[in-house]
Amino acid sequence: MVPFSFAGQEFALIQGRALYWPRENALLVADLHLEKASFFARHGQMLPPYDSRETLERLALAIRETGARRVYTLGDNFHDSAGPSRLEPHAAGMLAALTRATDWVWITGNHDSAMEATAGGTLAEELEIAGLVLRHRATRGETRPELSGHYHPRLHITVRQRRIRRPCAVISTDADGAGRMILPAYGALTGGMDAADHEILRVLQPARAIDALVPAGGKLATFPLWRAAA
Repeated sequence: MVPFSFAGQEFALIQGRALYWPRENALLVADLHLEKASFFARHGQMLPPYDSRETLERLALAIRETGARRVYTLGDNFHDSAGPSRLEPHAAGMLAALTRATDWVWITGNHDSAMEATAGGTLAEELEIAGLVLRHRATRGETRPELSGHYHPRLHITVRQRRIRRPCAVISTDADGAGRMILPAYGALTGGMDAADHEILRVLQPARAIDALVPAGGKLATFPLWRAAA
């Protein structure tokens, strides 16, 4: 658990992928993409059908670690809106137990915009809590503090001639000291986009600075991605 401040609030990065918000006793995760393997299997690409189970086990551990009583998922919860109907019994039981044990809110994304809350919890397109906007995809020009997902950011760096790719959060800071954050994908079967990709940098404008955040040795390492011209 790596604590840090954002938009005047205290947070902690959990497992390098989830965000814990002590003020709300809430865990925030983005892009679970549950039932991605079964989606591909239906289209002829056979993958091991255990991605949902692995993702939910990881999420249950984060809830136990933090003691969170609320969970906000920031969209693309399932790989498609029909995903809940394909959950195998074990994974379905795990999800039902988690949604019963917490105040669970599904914020829908582009992959699951038509999903229904058949697995428990409630649905929302976006929320604003304590001045922070929670949505799936960052909105360019947004001036309020914002938490989102969608882009699956990964930091790409070279260390001692080795290319390293690691999930990261991307945070922007504007001239007033406020900012916005894109969370890494939480799902077990998710790829990633280079955190310095033009589309990520574009959607976080206007900004004074944009950085990647990665936990390292119990601390939060900051990697500059973009700076406004002086």
